[in-house]
Amino acid sequence: MKDNLEIDGFSLERAPFGLIAGPCVIETEKIALDVAEKVKKITTKLGIPYIYKSSYLKDNRSSADTYQGPGLDEGLKILEKVKNEFDIPVLSDVHCEHHVEKASQVLDVLQIPAYLSKQTSLAIACGESGKAINIKKGQFMAPDDIYIPIKKVESTGNHRIMVTERGTIFGYKDLVFDLRNLYWLKKTGYPVVCDITHIVRIPGYTSIDPKGGISFMVRQLSRSAIAFGCDILFLEVHPDPPSALCDAQSMLKLSDLEEILKQCIDIKRVIIE
Repeated sequence: MKDNLEIDGFSLERAPFGLIAGPCVIETEKIALDVAEKVKKITTKLGIPYIYKSSYLKDNRSSADTYQGPGLDEGLKILEKVKNEFDIPVLSDVHCEHHVEKASQVLDVLQIPAYLSKQTSLAIACGESGKAINIKKGQFMAPDDIYIPIKKVESTGNHRIMVTERGTIFGYKDLVFDLRNLYWLKKTGYPVVCDITHIVRIPGYTSIDPKGGISFMVRQLSRSAIAFGCDILFLEVHPDPPSALCDAQSMLKLSDLEEILKQCIDIKRVIIE
């Protein structure tokens, strides 16, 4: 596995696995700081390297009237505060190439959203930033299609890449988690992320609709992903998911995080032994 990420404060060497976690979208500075502090304590205790994730902008909402986040400038200020106060790397979605220059001044990892995974200009701009890049495999892509955005980023000379499985479209308004995709993504040689809390999201429903997600499956799917060899778990967490302004039906309750991580560590230990 290529571990060329070189992210300050994050290394997969000698770790059971890594974690990317935080609220789906930045809601308030207080929520961002509270979540970062609690997750940092948990991951430090468990020996899990941690990247804080929260989006400064969610551009693929179901309605123009739903909350999209504080925006680029205010969102980056909050992420920078999280980064400096808790000494942890930070990640956010970048939706267009025009955001890359400013975002890369704060973010340690630029995330190419799943719906934009074939956007050439975005992949090139992210690659040229020199930052670590998380490429999310589009729901519409076969696993070997991940080489399309990988090669675009690599063409800039940037090999600081991780690739993310986040489910595959299965008919209308449904996603399926094909564990085999983790195997094929590992063939890229890059660290493989499994985005469990977006896998359980049901497309087409609003964030507050009870049909918008099946979060009760996060625990089981997390264990399955670790058993199948994923390198980094991606779990969006919130102190009170039902009140969240985005992905309320698919995020994990923060108080449940530690127990899930402990179970995954136990599974990883059994596999290694």
